[in-house]
Amino acid sequence: MKLLTLSLLLCAVLSLASAHCFFMHVEPDATHCLDSADGSWHAVGSSWMSNCINCTCFSCCSTYSIPQVFPEDCESVFNTTACEYVVRRKDDPSVLCPVTAAVGK
Repeated sequence: MKLLTLSLLLCAVLSLASAHCFFMHVEPDATHCLDSADGSWHAVGSSWMSNCINCTCFSCCSTYSIPQVFPEDCESVFNTTACEYVVRRKDDPSVLCPVTAAVGK
């Protein structure tokens, strides 16, 4: 029983830590790093947002969730201003749809 409880707890924790991240190599003596998205340089130790992604010189992680499960009569549309996906009806974009599963953030 304890093993089952521990397994369920680990699954819950892993689902909370499913942000989309990628890591970058920085030379040990580097003072700056290059943001490959926009070509800007940043000081090691700093952080910035680039294309709705939070970055440091060592990694970047998404700031949004990507909807995975929602009704078929709905569509997922990315709002670049708010850095989030909106799931709405295809035939009436003013009506939002329920999302039952998402990946990220």
